[in-house]
Amino acid sequence: MRTAYSVETVRAAERELMARLPEGALMLRAAAGLAAVCAGLLTRRRGRVYGARVVLLVGPGDNGGDALYAGARLARRGAGVTAVPMDPERMHAGGLAALGAAGGRVAQAVPQRADLVVDGLLGIGGRGGLRPAGAALAERIPPGVPVVAVDLPSGVDADTGEVAGPAVTADVTVTFGAYKPGLLIDPGASRAGAVHLVDIGLELPEPEVEALQHADVAGLLPEPTASSDKYRRGVVGIVAGSGQYPGAAVLAVAGALRGGAGAVRYVGPAADSVLARYPETLIGPGRVQAWVIGPGLGEGRAGEVADLLAGDAAVLVDADGLRGLDPAVLRARTAPTLLTPHAGEAAALLGVARESVEAGRLAAVRRLAERYGATVLLKGSTTLVAPAGARPVRVNPTGTPWLATAGSGDVLSGLAGSLLAGGLSGADAGAVGAYLHGLAARRTGGPLLAHQVAEALPAAWQDTAHP
Repeated sequence: MRTAYSVETVRAAERELMARLPEGALMLRAAAGLAAVCAGLLTRRRGRVYGARVVLLVGPGDNGGDALYAGARLARRGAGVTAVPMDPERMHAGGLAALGAAGGRVAQAVPQRADLVVDGLLGIGGRGGLRPAGAALAERIPPGVPVVAVDLPSGVDADTGEVAGPAVTADVTVTFGAYKPGLLIDPGASRAGAVHLVDIGLELPEPEVEALQHADVAGLLPEPTASSDKYRRGVVGIVAGSGQYPGAAVLAVAGALRGGAGAVRYVGPAADSVLARYPETLIGPGRVQAWVIGPGLGEGRAGEVADLLAGDAAVLVDADGLRGLDPAVLRARTAPTLLTPHAGEAAALLGVARESVEAGRLAAVRRLAERYGATVLLKGSTTLVAPAGARPVRVNPTGTPWLATAGSGDVLSGLAGSLLAGGLSGADAGAVGAYLHGLAARRTGGPLLAHQVAEALPAAWQDTAHP
């Protein structure tokens, strides 16, 4: 499990550790890890550290100190290191002295020739994007030169991933002690590049955000036993499709058939299309452990959504089924409920602009889960799963931009619904479904079609269950 922690949590853990260590020891640990990553990058790119030109963009806080001490280590290995301060009067004194003693220098302008740039302008406490002085330095980073960010790219909100102004885009981010949510959630995650975690000895409580890994998913996958039959493995019902959108029903069933449930039951007007493609499907009403409703449903079928929500089976609501949901109805349910909106649907549910959801995905998914009393899977460039009334939020680490194609969300709904029927909680079904969905898309490559993602799900399942 990859876990991420808020700035407040990390700061508290740092204070506890610093109280037990000699002054400055924690910064030196961080700088040593940063220098090691920089040295490795330089060695891979040019064969050695000696003779490399390294530029440090130095802010007035501890991140600037980390950059200076790391620069001193690189200078002692023969690199030519130049520090460019955002505020020359507020450089970290100890770091500046160490850099000078190692042969580094200070300049007032960013050199136009460099092999590596280290972004130490703002730390995890920065909010609202880079101020003009920092933005001016970031704008002068030479094109094509790799950038290593210290703890997180300057201008990214560490707690949310929001980018509210000018910000650095890094090729590599070296973060200390713990991942921060902003490194895992877009738009910040898209600016972080490859993220390296340096262990500095922090003792941390429960995280605010977590990301499943292969081993976590393998432990959650429902597996049949010798005594299993199709009913014990769970039956998932699909209410989807319409005269205008029969394909949505076919795709939702495709995902459900590959989600581990023992049987898939379809109820709706696209039965002929579903049976033509998947004769394994049961047709018509019957007992199920979980329902999926909404893909391609069209208008005028809100009563079907209300009827399912009034029952005692788990329900996944997607697409057209999300229209006009009553928070009071959902909050009164005791069975698992999973909502799977994209940003536009989430904005409608919250009564806000789509842009606000896309800019603040973490806040939006938490508000949705709280308002509707349900687990919410917010689809998008970073898919998030927020359980109702609990933390942490799960962020999906798999996927590809090629999934932004018609019908892929229908496949995901069927898959997650099947996992619900197999006994997983709403949070686990959403997170595992998104993980497998993303892996299947990666295996398919691109451009891809939604049905190809469904067809790749068994291989993705096996990759995860038997790495």
